[in-house]
Amino acid sequence: MPVPLSPEEAQQFHASDAAPAAFLDLLDAVSFRSVGAGLRLGVFEALASGPLPVERLAARTGTDPLGLRILLDALTSFGYLVRADGRYANSVNTTRWLLRSVPDSFAPVLAFWSALLTGWWHDLEMSIRSGTPTGDFYAWLEERPETLADFQTMLRRLADGLGAEIVELVPVPADARSMLDVGGGHASYPVAFLTAHPQLRATVVDLAGALIQGAETIAAAGLTERCTLRAGDLFEVDYGTGHDLVLLFNIVHGYQPAETLTLLRRAAAALRPGGRVALLEPLAEAPEQPAGLGEAFVRMFSLNLFHTQGGRAYGHDELVGLLREAGFTDVRQQVLSGSETDHLVTAVLAA
Repeated sequence: MPVPLSPEEAQQFHASDAAPAAFLDLLDAVSFRSVGAGLRLGVFEALASGPLPVERLAARTGTDPLGLRILLDALTSFGYLVRADGRYANSVNTTRWLLRSVPDSFAPVLAFWSALLTGWWHDLEMSIRSGTPTGDFYAWLEERPETLADFQTMLRRLADGLGAEIVELVPVPADARSMLDVGGGHASYPVAFLTAHPQLRATVVDLAGALIQGAETIAAAGLTERCTLRAGDLFEVDYGTGHDLVLLFNIVHGYQPAETLTLLRRAAAALRPGGRVALLEPLAEAPEQPAGLGEAFVRMFSLNLFHTQGGRAYGHDELVGLLREAGFTDVRQQVLSGSETDHLVTAVLAA
């Protein structure tokens, strides 16, 4: 969380140039790194049942008492912990957001971004100089099952929040029988569509590790007989043919235009004439995008995509051009009420 400032400090940093604002960035960077360490060491979970002195907390987390105390003091200054009578406890915000057992816990999101930013961004300059990513993002994820699980949980949470609205916005004809979800390993969107449209069957293609959570989601919804999971590389795995709807949700931003065009052409080949493709994307420079945190997140996300995958947040016109080049018409964009950064883009395959 942002470093807490007293009213006097806030005035100094925000209403004058008496102190460099970059100093706050330094403190916030250390705060982010420290809370990531706290998550990985199990500090917050160990304190879930109540305050503990350093020695007992060190025994529970398997850490050095001195090193742990220094970390705990930093986390206290950053507002993640409180200290009283020689014991440490989770703050109110930590108890609400950073325990994995609580509803809508932010822990998986923070843990994923912490692993990514602290484990990969050390060579950001190299990708900016070369114009290419310095590794394979999905291979990196496959090698880290816990981070992959957090990544899938983060995407599933987004799907759970937006699924009902998206199902309402995407037209599904009464005679539609088949849908394909490309890269939706958590399977939350197919579950939403199959629940709303009993005549549909679904195929989900993704990496094997990503489909583990999807299998659980589908089984929990009682939809195993209506959903096929197919593991493989998105550029090589068999998509099948004759689908009425193809979903490409939070996928194309990971690729350069030529690769995105390949995915869109594969989606077109998998559709029946007149079938529909739907994309969910954080669009760059979108007219409806308000300035503020949402805009800052999209720009940060685009930088991360470029560095880790060679992709970026696409502009609306650029995405429309790629869809048309792949054979789609009637391109429409809709802003989602459930998210200020996500846009639903649909298009129809020319007959």
